[in-house]
Amino acid sequence: MRSELVTRLAELGTLTAVVDRGASHTYTDLAAGVEHVGETLREHQVRPHDVVVLNADFSFLSIATLLALYINRNVVIPVVTLNEATHTTIMESCGPTHTIRVDGDLTIEEVAGASGAGAGTYDRLVEAGAAGLVLLSSGSTGAPKAILHNLDSIVEEKLGAHTRVGRKPPNILMFLLFDHIGGINSLLGALRVGGAAIVPSQRTPDEICALIEQYGIRLLPTSPTFLNLLMIGDYHRKYDLTSLRLITYGTEPMPEELLKRVNAAFPRVKLLQTFGTSETGISTTTSESSSSTYFKIADENVQYRIVDGELQLKSNTQFMGYLNYPSDSLTEDSWFRTGDLVEEKADGYIQIRGRAKEIINVGGEKVLPLELESILIASPLIEDCVVYGKANSITGQSVCVDIKPTTDMTRPEARKHVTEFLTGKVDQFKIPAKVNIVDAVTVSERFKKRRSQP
Repeated sequence: MRSELVTRLAELGTLTAVVDRGASHTYTDLAAGVEHVGETLREHQVRPHDVVVLNADFSFLSIATLLALYINRNVVIPVVTLNEATHTTIMESCGPTHTIRVDGDLTIEEVAGASGAGAGTYDRLVEAGAAGLVLLSSGSTGAPKAILHNLDSIVEEKLGAHTRVGRKPPNILMFLLFDHIGGINSLLGALRVGGAAIVPSQRTPDEICALIEQYGIRLLPTSPTFLNLLMIGDYHRKYDLTSLRLITYGTEPMPEELLKRVNAAFPRVKLLQTFGTSETGISTTTSESSSSTYFKIADENVQYRIVDGELQLKSNTQFMGYLNYPSDSLTEDSWFRTGDLVEEKADGYIQIRGRAKEIINVGGEKVLPLELESILIASPLIEDCVVYGKANSITGQSVCVDIKPTTDMTRPEARKHVTEFLTGKVDQFKIPAKVNIVDAVTVSERFKKRRSQP
């Protein structure tokens, strides 16, 4: 019996569903692909509610496989890079039964030796007859967190009951990764409007801008770090990006100076700050303006509150729990502590000031890296920078900064410039005690700055 989702896909017929590295596939192709993968799952005895690691990034076949696993009621663990830390977390905490690798072809292997840990956590999914989704955090401060979701809840909310197809369905860029909540959101958004998911072969500024130009992409979902790379490399002048109408940015706070540059470079494009977490999903937001870092959470499925400066959320697509960590990020009344420090204005607009875990404590005084970074990138001598804290035996921590200068300079020259540029703009205790020169600021595969740990 054909599933309701496959029927919906098939009804879109010859509309383009996926453009995978230049090859176009219709919705008819996608429906057939989902059914074919479903048959392959049955041949390999992948049963409903088996836990399946899906090692892939976006492609026509990986999208078909994800949808087939959803229809088959599996618990899916999408993983783009299956490194040692990720593999250990999955084996010890998630109880996988199969691994599916999508790299041109599809291979399915049974998993031996996995821990049964977490199996009891899936009971609620089994009782509800629902598929599951396990998202793994980046693991930048320890083992990745295994975050369990009811996949049915996410699909039903984001895909909706009806497909809304306009006269010319949009091309939607799959910029965010396949194992990122934003990437899942982008895919479901494309399917909901009968759009084409444009899959990049690599997420470099050259590749992304070339795809925008080639496919007339109107929406670019990205991060501040990636936008800064575009500005630094002048890619917005090298390619025709006039099709863009909306740039959404999230995953990390936006420096005000960078937003000014992006707004000036794309004066006809609306800039919208998005907000979401792997635990609560992506929220609908409205920005105060394209030149403002203030925004509102305007989502009927999401509640928010601010407690001691920290943003807390409660959503309809909230996670079911961690498989390998205590759920101490939840309050007693089930609000999720995001760890984001925010400032709220009287009119309800909020601004993210930084992450609580990134606060630098200098002798009891608090320093937020974002404040310094936003000021420093306004210097004509600094192309990019990242601020972080290091342990200090006297003050507890000291402020450090790595800078990529626009011209050759020595470390003493860099320290002198940073000190002079910040003097009068910030309190003395916020001025970095150590300034390093780097060839490039290190970013993660999710295009977020990596901060050195104390």
